[in-house]
Amino acid sequence: MTPVHFTFSSTFILGLTGFTLHRFHLLSALLCLEGMMLSLFTAISIWLLQTNFTTLSATPMLLLAFSACEASAGLALLVATARTHGTNHLKNLNLLQC
Repeated sequence: MTPVHFTFSSTFILGLTGFTLHRFHLLSALLCLEGMMLSLFTAISIWLLQTNFTTLSATPMLLLAFSACEASAGLALLVATARTHGTNHLKNLNLLQC
């Protein structure tokens, strides 16, 4: 495994580990998801540059656009839950009370 592959796989695994273990606040879960998406973006971009695929050149930009949409929707949910429940702790959120 090359150092580049090790770096991208370790950043994705660290984001996944942070998402599964540190789900105390909604903001930390969203940041871990964003880190995972950015590691996928950089990995796909470098892979496409190394292999010279011209037909898939729009794929990283689509992934980045979906990542931005996911981040904006997540922050909107964070603001909505902070206003309605008064906190962003995931243990205090109950969907049956909404």
